[in-house]
Amino acid sequence: MPLGQKTGDSRYCGVETQFEDDIAKLLASNINGCFDFILPPLMDPTYRPSLASNENGAGVPPFSGSDLVLSPSQWSSHVVGKISSWIDLDSEDQVLRMDSEITLKQEIAWASHLSLQACLLPPPRGTSCANYARCVNQILQGLNKMQLWLRVPLEKSDNDAMEGDTNHLSGGPVDSWDCWNSFRVLCEHHSQLSIALDVLSSLPSGNSLGRWFGEPVKSAIIHTNAFLTNAKGYPCLSKRHQKLLVEFFNHSIQIVISGGPVHNTSTENVPTNYIDGKFLKACSIFCIDGHPLRSYLDYIGHLYQRMDPLPEQERFELSYRDFLQSPLQPLMDNLEAQTYETFEKDVVKYSQYQRAVSKALMDRVPDEDACTTTTVLMVVGAGRGPLVRASLQAAEETGRKLKVYAVEKNPNAVVTLHSLVKLEGWENTVTIVSSDMRCWDALRKLIYWYVSELLGSFGDNELSPECLDGAQRFLKDNGISIPSSYTSFLQPVTASKLYNDVKSHNDLVQFETAYVVKLHSVAKLSPSQPVFTFSHPEHSTKKSNQRYKKLRFEIPSDTGSAMVHGFAGYFDATLYKDVHLGIEPSIATPNMFSWFAIFFPLRTPICVRPDSPLEVHFWRCCSSTKVWYEWCVTSPSSSAIHNCNGRSYWVGL
Repeated sequence: MPLGQKTGDSRYCGVETQFEDDIAKLLASNINGCFDFILPPLMDPTYRPSLASNENGAGVPPFSGSDLVLSPSQWSSHVVGKISSWIDLDSEDQVLRMDSEITLKQEIAWASHLSLQACLLPPPRGTSCANYARCVNQILQGLNKMQLWLRVPLEKSDNDAMEGDTNHLSGGPVDSWDCWNSFRVLCEHHSQLSIALDVLSSLPSGNSLGRWFGEPVKSAIIHTNAFLTNAKGYPCLSKRHQKLLVEFFNHSIQIVISGGPVHNTSTENVPTNYIDGKFLKACSIFCIDGHPLRSYLDYIGHLYQRMDPLPEQERFELSYRDFLQSPLQPLMDNLEAQTYETFEKDVVKYSQYQRAVSKALMDRVPDEDACTTTTVLMVVGAGRGPLVRASLQAAEETGRKLKVYAVEKNPNAVVTLHSLVKLEGWENTVTIVSSDMRCWDALRKLIYWYVSELLGSFGDNELSPECLDGAQRFLKDNGISIPSSYTSFLQPVTASKLYNDVKSHNDLVQFETAYVVKLHSVAKLSPSQPVFTFSHPEHSTKKSNQRYKKLRFEIPSDTGSAMVHGFAGYFDATLYKDVHLGIEPSIATPNMFSWFAIFFPLRTPICVRPDSPLEVHFWRCCSSTKVWYEWCVTSPSSSAIHNCNGRSYWVGL
C-alpha cells in the first residue's frame, strides 16, 4: 500500500530482506505487511563458483526459485534484486576476485532475465574500486533498461568527523561521495548507474547532504538502528533525519527499511495519534498485523502524509522539472498563441509592471497637472497586449492621462492587438505599430518612456540590450526605460540528470547550448554571483553590449568534494526605482512563473575539492548578425572554451 496518494515514486516503501528459497512466500508476507516491494538477495550467500561442482548440473547457481514462481508484473513491480554482499572484485585474493566477477555477472544476467527494474550493488571495498567499476561498466554496455543502484553509506564528512573514522560498511574513506565519484567516473557517468544511500544514525553537515540531491539517488535505505526511541518505546527519528526524509520524498527517492526490529512494539497497541509522541496509524487499517517492521513503516508513512501539499504553481510545473528546453528566440521567430497565453497568465509579473508604471506616472506628472498632461509611452514588443493593459490600468489608478504606442513585429499578434483595442474601446488611446522596433522611424524624440518584457532567463539572452538600444532613439532626452536595468547571475551546480540528458545526444552542439529548465534534482554548490549588467537608456558614446566576467566561487569546506556539471543562470531586473522582478533564488519574485533558470553545461564535469576555488570565465560576444555566449573553467582544472565563435548556440539579431 503506497504511503500516500501524492504523485512520484517516493510514496513507495520497500524492505530489505534475507535470502529466501521461497520468494513467492517472502513477497506475499511483506506485501501483506504493507510494504510495496522487497529487496532480497538473488543468490544463496553461501554459493561460491570455485566450490561448485559442474557434474550433473550441480553447478547451477542457487537462485531463489525459477522465474515462474512470480508473474512478470510481480518481478518487475515488487522486486529489486540485491547482489551478493560478499563479492570483492578488487581483492588481492585471486580466487575471491574471480568468484566475485563470475557471481556478479550471473546475478545481473538473472535479474535482467526477470525484467527487474533495478539491482542493488554492494558498496566498493577499500580505497580502490577500479576492477569493480570495470566489470560493472562492461555489464552496463549491454544492459537493458534495468538500473544498477550502487550502495553508498551516507557517512560523516564534515570537520567534526573523528580521526580514523572509516566507512563501516565498505572499509573506504570517510567521505563516501569520493568513492561514489571515483566509481561513476570510471563508468563514464553511465545514465543507468544510480545510488542507494545508506542512512545511518549520524548525518553529515547540511552542505554535505545537499550535494547528493544533484546526484542520481534512487533509493534511501533507512536502518532500524538509525531510529530513536520515544518515551513510550516507539520508533522515531531525529529532526534532522525527518527533514532529510522529506527532501527524499520531494525528490521522488524511494525509501527502504533495513535491519531487524530494535524497538519492542506491538502494532495492536499503537496509539492512533502519535509521532515523536504523536503517531498516526497511517497504514495499519490496510495491512495484516504482525509484520516485525510495521511500526517503522507506519512512522515513515506518517512523515509522508503530513507533508505540506505542493502549491498550485509547483503542481503546474511538475512536468517541467529537469526538462531541457531551448530558449526562445523572439527576434528570429514569431511566438505562437499558446506561448503568449502561458506568459499572459503570470499575474505577478504584470502587477509588478503596473506598479512600476504607476510610480513613474506619479513622479512625472504632479497631481495638479494630472488632467492636462498626457504622457506618451511606447510598449516595445507588445505581443498580444498584456503590457498595454497593465500600463492603461496604471494610468487609471493614478488618474493620469496616457497615450500608448504598441510596437509589435509579429503580424499574427498584431491581429490580436487590433481586436483587443476595438474590444476595450482604446481606439483614441492606443496606436498599433506593426514593425520591428529597430526599423520603425516615425516618432523621433517624442516618447517619454518605453516599457518592455524582452527579458530572458539570463536577463540579456533574448537580446533586450540590442532591442532597447534600437528603440532608444524615440526617447526624449530625459526619457526612461522600464526596466531600467537588469543583471544576470551564475551559480555552479551538481546536476547529474541534466548532464546525462545532454550527454545522451552524443553531440558537441548539445554541450555548447544553453537550456531553459525548471531546476529540481540539482545541488547548488555556492551562492550565485552577478555576471553582466545592462542599464537603459544607455547614453554612453562608447557603449558596447559585449561583456566579459571572471568569477571565483568558494565551495563551503564542510560540503566535501563535489562535481560541477554546469552552471545555473538567473536574472534580477529593476523595473523602476524599488520595483523589481527576477528569479535569482535569494531575491526571487514570489509566485512568478514566466521564467525558469537557464543551464550552461560543461562538456567534462569538474571535480572541486574542499577549499579549492572554482574559477569561471564568461563572455557575451556580438557580431552584426548574432549574439552568443562562451564559457570555460580555469580552476581547479581547465576545461575547453565552450561555444567558440557561437558555433553551436547563438541568438539571431
